[in-house]
Amino acid sequence: MKKILLTGGGTAGHVTPNIALMPYLKKQGYEIEYIGSYEGIEKSLINDQGIPYHGISSGKLRRYFSLRNFTDPFRVIKGFFEADKLIKKIKPDIVFSKGGFVSVPVVMASKRNRIPVIIHESDMTPGLANKLSFSSASKICCSFPETMAYLPSDKAVLTGLPIRDELMTGDKEKGKAFLNIDNINKDKPVLLVIGGSLGAAAVNSAIRSLLDKLLNDFNVVHLCGNGKTDPSLSHKPGYFQFEYIKDELKDLFALADIVISRAGANAIFELLALKKPNLLIPLPSKSSRGDQLLNATSFEKQGFSLVLNEEDITDLTLYEKITELYGSRDQFKDNMEKSSQNNAIEKIIELIIKCSK
Repeated sequence: MKKILLTGGGTAGHVTPNIALMPYLKKQGYEIEYIGSYEGIEKSLINDQGIPYHGISSGKLRRYFSLRNFTDPFRVIKGFFEADKLIKKIKPDIVFSKGGFVSVPVVMASKRNRIPVIIHESDMTPGLANKLSFSSASKICCSFPETMAYLPSDKAVLTGLPIRDELMTGDKEKGKAFLNIDNINKDKPVLLVIGGSLGAAAVNSAIRSLLDKLLNDFNVVHLCGNGKTDPSLSHKPGYFQFEYIKDELKDLFALADIVISRAGANAIFELLALKKPNLLIPLPSKSSRGDQLLNATSFEKQGFSLVLNEEDITDLTLYEKITELYGSRDQFKDNMEKSSQNNAIEKIIELIIKCSK
């Protein structure tokens, strides 16, 4: 049986694509093990999958001044030797890295042990951790056509982003039953608003400011984020607000006619896979390294999304965008159906099989 070592961590976005690959790797006969940080978010996510997990020391290389910049390089060095020891013990045939700083020592130790490495970059412009790993990689997968220009031409492969199969199994009728929507406004289309795992205060505020007008045309399902529901709106007919949805999310996606979302790579590729017409409100550059703005621009240019920047939100601009999106929904679906960024799992599995030593 061949062995594959997966790595990646720091955020859920560096882990969930790895989880999406796991059932397919198992079908191909791969034994899977995982290296992440000692106590990062990846540990609990991978333990839930029943995959052997190994923690190593991890540090972050910051572009700004911090006292931890003087100590974290030693954590990275320690992580390299820990990863080197684990690789010698596990003896993987190949390593697949989803990025994040914990992956850097794993990738470098793999090169030292002559283990082929495939890297995946989610965002349009490569993050620092992945940049540091490029020289050690056999192949570098990417999600966006524009990213190819930032990658070594002999290593770059456009695959799209792996999406969990579970999301594709949603049931519209189960979504209706969960909301009890038949007893309210069953003939109105459904607008699903997703603010991200932590919610988005600006998006939440904009939707609520426009809520009465929206409810004339839509049922509105609003995922607000932890502690961000508004009790004063709890009994408003046609408005369904939740802090967070896990098990029923696939059913709400199936029920939704259009979606408003942030523009993180995982979120927008889920919308692409599900062929859901969407309005993206990217996280502004003052709150991030600007990757969501670039992601949204790419999807807009390819005809997959409409985009409204956070600083441009007014009741009028938001309502006009939502109206335009719903009116053009069939065209957006057609564009997404033709995308070359679908079937990412199939492409990546083929690459893993080809590159395994």
